[in-house]
Amino acid sequence: MAEIIPLLTKALGETIYMVVVSMAIASAIGVPLGVLLHTTAKGQILENVIINQTVGSVVNAVRSIPFIILMVAIIPLTRLLVGSAIGTTAAIVPLVIASIPFIGRQVETSLKEVPAGLVEAAQAMGATPAQIITKVLLPEAMPGIVAQLTTVIIALVGESAMAGAIGGGGLGDLAIRYGYQRFRPEVMLATVVVLIVLVQLVQLAGNTLAKHLDKR
Repeated sequence: MAEIIPLLTKALGETIYMVVVSMAIASAIGVPLGVLLHTTAKGQILENVIINQTVGSVVNAVRSIPFIILMVAIIPLTRLLVGSAIGTTAAIVPLVIASIPFIGRQVETSLKEVPAGLVEAAQAMGATPAQIITKVLLPEAMPGIVAQLTTVIIALVGESAMAGAIGGGGLGDLAIRYGYQRFRPEVMLATVVVLIVLVQLVQLAGNTLAKHLDKR
């Protein structure tokens, strides 16, 4: 069992690397995407039905593709961007692409929960759309956004493990190569335990932060 610990440590580090980098990139694109989806909807401050429906259709199309198929389908793009289709860095590309529309919809859902009266009050005071977004919508929706992003991080942990099936590294790769292919159930069990603990820690941190941000 002692020889498993270094393998687990390395695999855990790779998984955390994939999740953190993927989440950072996907959030930088997905959060503005969610703002765009909400503010261009009918009756909102930047109403534009054409943009809203077009962007929404693209988001829905990407979300409908199973992750394992997406990973394989964009191998040429992955090679173009990082020079390889195998490894932890390569796995970040499909993780980001899969997460962006998910984050966008989650942020849109959180923004919808902001009372319309707050937006109307800001408009009555002469606030610009940019000011309404940064001073009203995002601050008011932040607890919900954090809770939703926590869900995305947990999904990324699972998808990063799936990426191990095609050489993505991390805990999924460890479970398949050492646990399944070498018939070592203790490795498989240890990997599952580490994943459970990681998810629990992420959920606890997300819940704590969301509660801290909720001023109601």
